[in-house]
Amino acid sequence: MLFRNRGWLPIPFLLVPLLAPGTISARTIAVGLLLMVLGEWWRMWGVATAGTVTRRRSREVQKLVSHGPFAWSRNPLYVGNFLIWIGVIALSGVLWFIPVAIVLFAVEYFYIVRYEEGVLETIFGKEYLEYKARTPRWIPRPPAGGHAGDFYWAEAWRSEISTFLQYAIILGLFYAKHRYYPNGMMF
Repeated sequence: MLFRNRGWLPIPFLLVPLLAPGTISARTIAVGLLLMVLGEWWRMWGVATAGTVTRRRSREVQKLVSHGPFAWSRNPLYVGNFLIWIGVIALSGVLWFIPVAIVLFAVEYFYIVRYEEGVLETIFGKEYLEYKARTPRWIPRPPAGGHAGDFYWAEAWRSEISTFLQYAIILGLFYAKHRYYPNGMMF
């Protein structure tokens, strides 16, 4: 159930920084935007590498993607998401929520990744186990050897359009919070 509903998981990562008091400064804006840009770049590279067909919420996977950022980490989309959401929290100035968010993220994605790895082991067997042995789960590490593969940049850009719109809305909400509710509380 968590795997199928993982699209709703960012809600607490937005509601708490939006509703809780925080102090936005030039530093929190700079750090937040930097993390968001790095996270989206890593995520976009992952989408361009895997193609959007592998991002479905089903057990039907046609190929094991092990090049590009998938050669650096088995979960580049989730690593990108993590950086983005920590960036959102930093941008909001609600810095006390960062350690809480890290724990929430770790718990949520522990179960999601465990499920996905079980599916991939069932589908790809030895090929996936070898990939799993040489590629870290979370913290990216340069791969030992190059592995060429296809990249679908146009498809990735189209796929991320709604994500970019969400960023614009989030930034607008934080601007409104900062501008119209200087004490940091919207409600």
